[in-house]
Amino acid sequence: MSLHASPLITPQDVYERERLAHVHPETWRNPTPPERYQLVIVGVGPAGLAAAEMAATLGARVALIERHLLGGTCLNNGCVPSKTLIRTARLYADMRNASRYGAHPPAEIEVDFAAAMERVRRIRSHLGGSDSVRKLAAVGVDVYFGNVQFTGVDSLTVNAEEALRFDKAIIATGARPHIPDIPGLREAGCLTNANVFNLTELPRRLLVIGGGPLGCELAQAFSRLGAQVTIVQDKPLFLEREERDAAQMLSDAFARDGIEVRLNTRVTAVRVVSGEKQIDMVSDDYHSTIAVDVILTGVGRLPNVEGLNLAAAGVGLADTGGIRVDDHLRSSNPRIFAAGDVCLQQQYTATATASAHIAVRNALFGGRQRMSELIVPWCTYTDPEISHVGLYVREANLQGIPIKTFTIPLHEIDRAVTDSEQAGFVKIHVRERSDKILGATIVALHAGSMINEITLAMVAGLGLRTLSRVVHPYPTQGEAIRCAADAWNRTRLTPRVRARLRRWLSR
Repeated sequence: MSLHASPLITPQDVYERERLAHVHPETWRNPTPPERYQLVIVGVGPAGLAAAEMAATLGARVALIERHLLGGTCLNNGCVPSKTLIRTARLYADMRNASRYGAHPPAEIEVDFAAAMERVRRIRSHLGGSDSVRKLAAVGVDVYFGNVQFTGVDSLTVNAEEALRFDKAIIATGARPHIPDIPGLREAGCLTNANVFNLTELPRRLLVIGGGPLGCELAQAFSRLGAQVTIVQDKPLFLEREERDAAQMLSDAFARDGIEVRLNTRVTAVRVVSGEKQIDMVSDDYHSTIAVDVILTGVGRLPNVEGLNLAAAGVGLADTGGIRVDDHLRSSNPRIFAAGDVCLQQQYTATATASAHIAVRNALFGGRQRMSELIVPWCTYTDPEISHVGLYVREANLQGIPIKTFTIPLHEIDRAVTDSEQAGFVKIHVRERSDKILGATIVALHAGSMINEITLAMVAGLGLRTLSRVVHPYPTQGEAIRCAADAWNRTRLTPRVRARLRRWLSR
């Protein structure tokens, strides 16, 4: 089976027809190009959409070109469908764990996977309307569908027919799933985020190759929906970038959900025997085989640069295979910039959008805004969530930055206790002998929302001294942030300060 042509076809229900009408209507006809555009944007994922909307709002003549579907990975087979499915999966987990909240679990919990996937299609269709072709056209963006090839430093063609010339261009073609080179995998077939949301039947046994954010999120979701899930990670740790205590808490959650995690394990071959997939694995010198029904891979992404004829435009590639850009997101052709996953190491929707804004300012207005100046948080949307912003301790140590860490376990926070969500923490790193925040990690049910307060403080240059004065509604789990700031305040009470306070109070 081809890795790029799944036999799984999304049901063409009313929601799917509505989505396609938003993101690539069958009756759409490309406009007649003018003599020249001020900005041409290639690729219509989060970065391309953000760039087009910003440039059009500022009055530029903008062309937007997409080969397949508007919205890119995020809308069609990334953030939107995955978070929708994760929410349904958490509902089933809460039903099974009802006794934890003083309630009786339902006598029989029957997962309706088809209904869950229909909800994915409904929500995806609804959100697709926010960035539809007609809405873009209404704000003055010329939308083209087709394959792009650059023909010069300031020109390209769409479908080898329409010729467009531009003053500036932004390449925002995103990235696609990387398929590991495992003997037999191609023949056996596998899913990626590009086609996993086409499933209409829950796989009974699921193997997830890769212990990164994508693999962890979908492994937990499918497990809670009733699949028997195994994660195989060829490294000794999963979520290797995160703090070890954060990853351990997620490992404990996986164990409670019945997920089998095999670390430091490599898949050596895949075979199809009597209709089931036999997976050969090796861990150190130990060889084993398991049988599964479906394989899902989540081992990284590859930038989409093929077929663009970048050489004709004078655009060079980085060692990663993506477009090489400087800190201003300018390529080796000063007319052409790049944004999003096609050029960035941090492949997050929020980063793609932020980079698009930088690229537009720098391209159209000669700006000098730097990508390195951004403070970017991220989150893995498991249960509990793991969010982070800024430096990790190991990074600070490598840079020779003296660091002090303040950790507040959630079991000390009243709202976490009342929610029965004590497994987690807020950890904030500051420069030693100051209150300057260098980074933070949060493990909590809604860590992705909680990290925003710390990110704002870092962007605004506010330290823990200021955060200690922020009044939070009681009770919330966000109080853990203020408690960390209070812990920093207590370190200022040196013996000399304490003595002065005692003298003052004894007056």
